[in-house]
Amino acid sequence: MSSRLHAERHLVGRVGWLRAAVLGANDGIVSTASLIVGVAAAEVGRSGILIAGVAGLVAGAMSMAAGEYVSVSSQADAEKADLDRERAELAASPEGELRELAGLFVARGLTPALAHDVATLLTAADALSAHAREELGISSLTTARPIQAALASAAAFSIGAAVPLLVAVAVPASATVFAVTAAAVLSLGILGAVGATVGGARPWTPVLRVTLWGVVAMAITAGIGRLFGAVL
Repeated sequence: MSSRLHAERHLVGRVGWLRAAVLGANDGIVSTASLIVGVAAAEVGRSGILIAGVAGLVAGAMSMAAGEYVSVSSQADAEKADLDRERAELAASPEGELRELAGLFVARGLTPALAHDVATLLTAADALSAHAREELGISSLTTARPIQAALASAAAFSIGAAVPLLVAVAVPASATVFAVTAAAVLSLGILGAVGATVGGARPWTPVLRVTLWGVVAMAITAGIGRLFGAVL
């Protein structure tokens, strides 16, 4: 039984990279497709469409990587500050921290005597880890990983952005708006289904969510492009 429980793998361990990857791929598809559709609707010519698509892919990937790194680094800094504070409290008042840990277990339903025994054992094993997990909600599964998030987001954005860009390269300029929109909608649906499956959720709601907002974004951008193209 113990070996079976130990070998069990939980989906929460994927949260860090899965969130960044899904966000990056979704943003890559939507932003690049919207950019291409908007430029194509303005009727600026094939070269302008492709330049805009390539520029959107490169700039978007770099922006996503930088944004994820800064954002997740801020989370990591906050976690480190909390752990440093907890470490100082453990050094200054070990008995008080032991009572605090026991109180957390009492609040979860353990009897005071059992809660004290559990808190004592966990404190003897690794007091800081016990307080980080039980008091702060910080564990090895959910801890912030800035570099992992940045790389996953940039790679996923590039893959997502490549879809509408390759379609724009393959079709005539006159068919760009329709073809890129169709490819983007299909890709968003697949992305929603894959993300839900990897995360262990039902696919229909994520598919509908990402597809709907992607269509809205492309429609608005196409309208703006057509408006400015007509004015120019």
